[in-house]
Amino acid sequence: MPPEPEELRRKLERERTLVLDVKVIPHAPVSEVAGWMADGALKIKVLAAPEKGKANEEVCAVLAAWLGVPKRSVAVIHGHTSRQKRLKISL
Repeated sequence: MPPEPEELRRKLERERTLVLDVKVIPHAPVSEVAGWMADGALKIKVLAAPEKGKANEEVCAVLAAWLGVPKRSVAVIHGHTSRQKRLKISL
């Protein structure tokens, strides 16, 4: 069973860093964390278009809000121009 936000927050507090694989769905009608995919990636939908880093910024903001951490704590570390990304969350 995939971890819930509370479990991830506890893990982040213990380890101070998390790395998550995510699949981004741009041009969605609403920005949200849409759940876990079968491959273990977290699906995140964003309103923004994938141009000039707008979608990446929104993905970081959505994930930060979901985990209850500051936006500056979330960064894209791999897949800047892909829908498949790896994000690092640090405290």
